[in-house]
Amino acid sequence: MADTTQNDHLSHIAEAMKDIDFVMLNTHTKDGQIGARPMSNNRQVDYDGDSYYFTWEDCLMVDDIKRDPKVGLSLQGAQRDNGAPGVFISIEGTAQIVRDKTQFAQHWVDELERWFEDGIDTQGMVMLHVKASRAAYWDGEEEADFDIG
Repeated sequence: MADTTQNDHLSHIAEAMKDIDFVMLNTHTKDGQIGARPMSNNRQVDYDGDSYYFTWEDCLMVDDIKRDPKVGLSLQGAQRDNGAPGVFISIEGTAQIVRDKTQFAQHWVDELERWFEDGIDTQGMVMLHVKASRAAYWDGEEEADFDIG
């Protein structure tokens, strides 16, 4: 994509993410391996490099992030009507563990009550704030690999 800015790339990713609910969130495990888990992006797709995921404080993924906050996100869009593959997106960044209910409320959607029955007051719940530092995507003939920030 010639003469395309970082904002254009981020807009392209945000548009593609509207139809992708789940991402694979990759962490570094205690043994140095890569652990991947499906996480809902809660359809928050005004993507500027930040994304938010709710989970349990006592899960292995959170333990991984406490040891090493560098994470990766992988997304794949649905196959197109013509049989071509959908968009592929890869994001690298740093995860922060958030325990502030005010911040929970800013990113909460009702569908999350499937996993967290008491909403933002669910005991043991945390939110992961992933701040992207680098992204890449492959979308048919278009592709980009760029730094964020």
